[in-house]
Amino acid sequence: MIKNHESSAANTDSASDRLQALGLALPALRENPYYVHHRAVGSSIHISGQLPYRDGVLLGQGVVGRDLELETAKELARHAVLNCLAAAVQAVGDLDRVRIVQMLVFVASTPDFGEQSQVANAASELLIEVLGENGRHARTAIGVAGLPLNTPVEIQMVITAA
Repeated sequence: MIKNHESSAANTDSASDRLQALGLALPALRENPYYVHHRAVGSSIHISGQLPYRDGVLLGQGVVGRDLELETAKELARHAVLNCLAAAVQAVGDLDRVRIVQMLVFVASTPDFGEQSQVANAASELLIEVLGENGRHARTAIGVAGLPLNTPVEIQMVITAA
């Protein structure tokens, strides 16, 4: 599980050191013939929606509030945001240069779930733990009827190079 390692990560120098102190590493992203993982427009870099993949395996499927519990959805959001960070590093070259401007979190959930912001908080928390002030961002969390490959979480970002 990825969480609450803030004290061990807070005293390190670089974002990469903080990520490593949390026991995490950025994943390798698979190329896709239909889209790119990032696209720069002026000083903004748009990160394509990322799913909770690890080592090429989708970590969960289903609808939150029906098939999955909140805690599982939060863990999946953490993995999706790691994939976003990997795309961000592809775009700017170094984790210390990544500054999150906006994050959009889609949660496939039942109409009465209502805790999409809690799922998004897990991703936001990880960004702040790793990037510090550069991880703070504007954010929207949206409940949707379905997502690609029946994944419960998809995260899209806008970043800049710090």
